Amino acid sequence: MQSVEIKAIDKNDFDIWLPLWKGYQKFYEVDISESVTSKTWERFLEPGQPMHAALAMEGARALGMVHWIYHRSTWTTGDYCYLQDLFVAPDARGKGVGRALIEHVYADARRCGASRVYWLTHESNQTAIQLYDRVADRSGFIQYRKVLG
Repeated sequence: MQSVEIKAIDKNDFDIWLPLWKGYQKFYEVDISESVTSKTWERFLEPGQPMHAALAMEGARALGMVHWIYHRSTWTTGDYCYLQDLFVAPDARGKGVGRALIEHVYADARRCGASRVYWLTHESNQTAIQLYDRVADRSGFIQYRKVLG
C-alpha cells in the first residue's frame, strides 16, 4: 500500500466521495435521500459552515471518508467536535486508514480550539470498537433519540 494522504474535500471530489457515502449507508442499512446528500455536499463546501469532510487518498483512489461538525457546549468555552461519519472501504480496512482519518479530525479540532472530539458507533460494530478503544475513551453515556416529523 502506498502512503495514505488525508485531504479536505473540494468541489471536484463528489464522484470519489459518493461511493464511500453510499457504502457507509449500506453498512448501517440506511437510505439517505439524494436531496439530503446534495445538501450535505453543499454544506461541506460552504465557507462558514460548521460541517467538514476529508478523504483518505492512495494516489487517485479514495479509501475512506470522515465528516465532522463543530458545535457549542454549555460545559466548556471551546466548541465540541462531533465526528459524525467515518467509513473505510472494505478492502482498505485494517491498514491504518480509519486511525489516520480520526487523527486528522483530532488535529483540526486542536487547530480550531475545540475542547473535545466525540462520536457514536453501533454496539454491533465490533471491528470499529477495537480501533476506537485504542484512540479514545468510552464515556459511559447512553444515547437516546426521538425522531421528529
